[in-house]
Amino acid sequence: MMRILFWVALIVLVIAAIRSKIRGKLRDMTPPPGQPGPGARAHPIRELGATIECAHCHVYFPESEAVTADGRAYCSSEHAHQPHRPG
Repeated sequence: MMRILFWVALIVLVIAAIRSKIRGKLRDMTPPPGQPGPGARAHPIRELGATIECAHCHVYFPESEAVTADGRAYCSSEHAHQPHRPG
């Protein structure tokens, strides 16, 4: 009977030691508040601003990238040179 209790106690201690090691590793991997984690992007996503619709293909794109022709906004110079398609 003492042998069984010894082995059960030994197994419990080994499991407790393994769980403690795993918790310590997870704690080391967790960044302090206000700092990015290990999987965070190096550069934040930049704000694109307002989006507008291309007069030719009707795809929305950032207003800062617009090509204007004949008072209409286009997503590329190729679309600016093609005829307007009503949508």
